Amino acid sequence: MSKLILSRRRFIGLGTAGLSSVALGGCDLFDGLGDRSSSARDFLEKANDLTYRVQRLLIGNALAPEYSESEIRQGMRPNGSTNPQTDEYLALKANNFADYRLQFAGLVETPKSYSLEELRNMPSRTQITRHDCVEGWSCIAKWTGTPLSAVLDEVKLKPSARYLVFHCYDTLGSGRAGPVSYYESCDLVDARHPQTILAYGLNDKVLPVSNGAPIRVRIERQLGYKQPKYVHTIEAVDSFSSIGRGKGGYWEDRGYEWYAGI
Repeated sequence: MSKLILSRRRFIGLGTAGLSSVALGGCDLFDGLGDRSSSARDFLEKANDLTYRVQRLLIGNALAPEYSESEIRQGMRPNGSTNPQTDEYLALKANNFADYRLQFAGLVETPKSYSLEELRNMPSRTQITRHDCVEGWSCIAKWTGTPLSAVLDEVKLKPSARYLVFHCYDTLGSGRAGPVSYYESCDLVDARHPQTILAYGLNDKVLPVSNGAPIRVRIERQLGYKQPKYVHTIEAVDSFSSIGRGKGGYWEDRGYEWYAGI
């Protein structure tokens, strides 16, 4: 039965990734994705919502496939931002992230922050999983980190919380107010999934800057752009309306699907 579920999950994931690829490939049909009144954008948003509901129904809380050490054939491929240049990040990196604090804010009963050392001293999970990028490539790697659910148990989400938003140090492009910081989000089902971790280790070594140091969130049942790097704040919210363009992520604000499940 588990093989059937994973096969269905892969089928649906390929379908939604295909829609995203058409949009990214420059097809004329999707030229208006940035226009909120675009009929093509409305169509994709409805398709994304359907995909989300169907995947939740079929997959439930199933685990993403995990692999053996022998299947790690190469180092984890860096992509996107690989070396943030904000003053705050550069200062942290210069001190080997000794002063880093991961903030938990928003709709939590006990707002807290954690040093990298504190996170490393919490119960950890190691998993060998495959990273699937919307660009079409994949890479198997070994990740070690703190289960996000363990930290959520400490900060205690308020009943009104529906999503977690991950705010990052890296910036992509500029807006009217200056550089635009990367952000991503997930629902509470994925936040508490046993394979969702605050990763600080990669292939038995300290997570390198090019792959997201000091903390990268791994949400293993979703595409690569849902795995935010350089995370400094995790905010519990009831909606995305006041964040970015209100779609739940940097790339989602620019036409990508929000629930990029695989």
